[in-house]
Amino acid sequence: MTAISLEPLDLAALLCSRVCHDVISPVGAIVNALEVLEEDDPSMKDFALDLIKKSARNASARLQFARLAFGAAGSAGAMIDLGDAGSVANGFLNDEKLSLDWEAPRALLPKNQVKLVLNLLVLATQAIPRGGKITSRATVTGEQGSFAITATGSHARIPAHVEELIAGRSESGVIDAHAVQPLYTGLVARAAGMKIAFAIEGDTVSINAEAA
Repeated sequence: MTAISLEPLDLAALLCSRVCHDVISPVGAIVNALEVLEEDDPSMKDFALDLIKKSARNASARLQFARLAFGAAGSAGAMIDLGDAGSVANGFLNDEKLSLDWEAPRALLPKNQVKLVLNLLVLATQAIPRGGKITSRATVTGEQGSFAITATGSHARIPAHVEELIAGRSESGVIDAHAVQPLYTGLVARAAGMKIAFAIEGDTVSINAEAA
């Protein structure tokens, strides 16, 4: 494995690509529904309006999540409420395939710790590609949190190369937009002074993060 070397501009570009990838689908659905409305077919009007409402909510949830998980979300050294993180996580993850059970105290934590748990939730979704249930438990002592996440579903697996990418390594030393999220998760974990551990048993993948 080779250490990954990325210029700040390249990292920013890859993260932007990652966020855009998440938002393209619901925005595209809104465009398609508007085209249906332009056809002035009364039988399709209700369908198109329902699709617009659903897709707009989806796009909003994805953007709110990305703002907190990848964006600045406050100045350097800012504290973020775990309750707010839970709200955006529920809006982003709960759908026909996934359910999220979030349990955390209403507490303020340094923003990198909160960003870390949100990024770990994204990795948890990748551990159960056919959907299932994700649980997220947080404990807080002072300004230090620890997080225990499980992802349970059919064909559960630890995402390929995720542990190497979190550690900042890859086979070639380069990555694409698909691999930037676990790399970024590792960067956030180190900035927060936390370590991450993966385990799998049956159809359940466990992800734990605690102070290093």
